[in-house]
Amino acid sequence: MDPFTLPPLAALLDLTTQGLLVLTALLSSVAGGAAAALAVVLVTLAVRIALVPLGVSQARAERDRARLAPRLRALRERWGKNPERLQRETMQLYRDAGVSPFAGCLPLLAQAPVVGLLYAVFLHPSVGGHANALLAEQLVGVPLGTSLLTALVSGSADVMTFALVAIVVAVIVGAGELTRRFLRPPFDPATPRSVVVMTSVLPFTTAIVALFVPLAAALYLAVTTVWTFGQRWILRRFYPIDDGPAASHRRA
Repeated sequence: MDPFTLPPLAALLDLTTQGLLVLTALLSSVAGGAAAALAVVLVTLAVRIALVPLGVSQARAERDRARLAPRLRALRERWGKNPERLQRETMQLYRDAGVSPFAGCLPLLAQAPVVGLLYAVFLHPSVGGHANALLAEQLVGVPLGTSLLTALVSGSADVMTFALVAIVVAVIVGAGELTRRFLRPPFDPATPRSVVVMTSVLPFTTAIVALFVPLAAALYLAVTTVWTFGQRWILRRFYPIDDGPAASHRRA
């Protein structure tokens, strides 16, 4: 069952489609055939600007977790053989310090509905009872509603399709690697391993996702990944992480 057949989601899908069409029309005199792609980029930037407060919270949380690192290590040494007690003591420490161990995930979770909407907009041939005009929009000859997988299956993949997808994936991987290498969160021995793994592999997982979603959604992922690196690099200057044992682990 398509969830976008439900009235509330169908209305949201129609509203998003109409909004993108209006923005595309406004940009057509400037961007020509790339107007719809530019509209997706501008929507991405608008979403990321709206999420700046969450980014600030993430930077503060990283700084505060770094300050708690010595106490977290002490807990690990004391209760390492008692995982349940270690978890309770760790969460109590976070609560007492007013720090969330999951603050870094909030910007990602907040963006998920937007990516889902863009995916749905460029996936449905009809929206609100009329043909989806956005599916006719292209970027350098590649339809915004296509993905590398669908192009391969349909036999419509050409050199430009491969080149454009390769550029998008390279941008995502490059920005993700810069973020991982230079802005890695402070080492925290008590952070749940699932969070550590997710943070490490997310940039590369995002690149894989870009191969399967419509080009419009892949553009969103590329722009938001670059924004993430730039925003965190700037915020790290305002909320620096002290050097010390935690920093040594980060550079290892």
